[in-house]
Amino acid sequence: MRNLFKLLWTGAMVYALCCIVYACSEEEDCSMVDNRGMIVCNFLTIDPNTGLAGKDTIDSLTVTAVGTDSVIINRMAEVSSITLPLRYTADSTEFIFRYTARLTDTLVIRHTNTPYFVSMDCGYQMKQSITGTRYTQRYLDSLYVSNPETSINGTENIQLFY
Repeated sequence: MRNLFKLLWTGAMVYALCCIVYACSEEEDCSMVDNRGMIVCNFLTIDPNTGLAGKDTIDSLTVTAVGTDSVIINRMAEVSSITLPLRYTADSTEFIFRYTARLTDTLVIRHTNTPYFVSMDCGYQMKQSITGTRYTQRYLDSLYVSNPETSINGTENIQLFY
């Protein structure tokens, strides 16, 4: 009987200690909320001999977002991939790709913005999905949307062919 009482007493103390430790634990980790989903664009070229796509690099690239004073990429050299944000407040985002002083292309990405509730501590996050594209073809030849869902893990969304 004494062993049963000691076992119950020990179990109650361990349970109380676990409750105290859990109650004093940190708040919910909201680091995933702070990370914004972005689109990843890879630059490709088609080999005229084989017809296969391969990695391409742009000698110099500046990317700006229309309607803002932001320069997203400023004269970056030897560019083979870029990451771009989409607007939360509109259903389209327009980028200007400047290759030289006189050579530019415009890329318009239409997308949906769907807010979803994460938690009371972390609030809302935005899911964004590409619904369409429009672009000029001064230097850019074509594009392909390989994955319409934005993410924080660097998954390719758009292939830009030059």
